[in-house]
Amino acid sequence: MIRVNLDVELARHKMSSKKLAKEIGLTTTNLSVLKTGKAKAIRFSTLDAICRELNCQPGDILEYVENEVE
Repeated sequence: MIRVNLDVELARHKMSSKKLAKEIGLTTTNLSVLKTGKAKAIRFSTLDAICRELNCQPGDILEYVENEVE
């Protein structure tokens, strides 16, 4: 399963979800769906914008966890 660690990166950068959503041109609802791990997909352009804004790598946000039960 893929775990989304966006909340960790937001905390590390002391940034709110609302501010990130505004900076990358995403609705707060869509960012929340991604942040909670309920998204079925993410566009590379969205991932690129998040990484650019938070100055991080995709692996800082997305993590593969083997055999984790939801």
